[in-house]
Amino acid sequence: MPALNVEFSDRELEDLRQIAKERGTSMKALVREAAAADIARHRALQEGAEAFRRFFASHADEFAAAFPEDEPHSRGAGRVA
Repeated sequence: MPALNVEFSDRELEDLRQIAKERGTSMKALVREAAAADIARHRALQEGAEAFRRFFASHADEFAAAFPEDEPHSRGAGRVA
């Protein structure tokens, strides 16, 4: 399995040691779990954003009708010749 060296300040390293000790786990496991949780959170946010984009696109006409003031103005609209 590939590895990654990560640098921490003395304070961060001490905090990690303390947290790992309190949880009864290794520092390596603690950092790996934190990274895995952040990856999962990131993926969930991406999936949620994509689901929103699909929903919005499939209901664009309804949103335009409900919120006409938020629609971009078409070219030439409102211009005086």
